[in-house]
Amino acid sequence: MEKEKKDTITLLVRETLKIFHVKVSQKTEQLLSQIFKFSIVGVIATIIDFAFLYFFKEFCHFNTILSNTLSFCISVVYNYWASVKWIFEVNKEKDPQKNFTIFIFFSIIGLIINNIIMWLATDNLNIYYMLSKVIATIVVMTFNFITRKKFLE
Repeated sequence: MEKEKKDTITLLVRETLKIFHVKVSQKTEQLLSQIFKFSIVGVIATIIDFAFLYFFKEFCHFNTILSNTLSFCISVVYNYWASVKWIFEVNKEKDPQKNFTIFIFFSIIGLIINNIIMWLATDNLNIYYMLSKVIATIVVMTFNFITRKKFLE
């Protein structure tokens, strides 16, 4: 099943490139497929993150940073699973515990970046916390893709 998904995404990217008459190397095609998969996982992780942020903030009445931290951590669990199972060709020669440690290390940095943006935007610029989360998510998703590509593969 996993192989079929990889082939389906690759075929989708390949056919899309053909429709637009774009020719790329196989390596670029693989990167585009990976970015597409990362986007799918990112959308799902973002929905999880935003839903829990809203839940913790509005129903549990936690402050913004605590709500953001908890929701971010929950989405990271899903994101780790999806990243190693579907997106990145994880280096099998590396110890799985080491891969997980690297993933968590960069997730913690992503959380710090996320919380700084949330704090600056909501507490200092008085931007609605969900809009602040959009800004933080865009920045951290970029950071996540680059670091995971570099250090997990």
